[in-house]
Amino acid sequence: MAQVQYYGTGRRKSSVARVRLIPGSGKITINDREFADYIPSAAVRLDVLQPLNLTNTGTSYDVLVNVDGGGIVGQAGAIRHGISRALLEVNNDFRPVLKKAGMLTRDPRAKERKKYGLKGARRSPQFSKR
Repeated sequence: MAQVQYYGTGRRKSSVARVRLIPGSGKITINDREFADYIPSAAVRLDVLQPLNLTNTGTSYDVLVNVDGGGIVGQAGAIRHGISRALLEVNNDFRPVLKKAGMLTRDPRAKERKKYGLKGARRSPQFSKR
């Protein structure tokens, strides 16, 4: 008999997280590592757990995550987005709660591209009188 799994894909900046929710005790594994080891900052860890806390499902599901690209904070945002999407598969009644908290909207902010003739996206070269 196959075990029930709920999937969700989350994105933030250049990070992509593939999240699986499996009925269990609330254990979170990211890239085959413990949650606290992978994300050392307590503030960022709270950010990741937000959708589970809002829906009171923190101890109902084990979370398995494969995340790729970007830095720790971008990856945490992608994981949060993925968990929110997977929770919608679990129960569609979570939608108003998650939507109001802004968990279902993908954050569109990303790094602006560098322009020719400039040192960065907007920074101009240093002025020289001669």
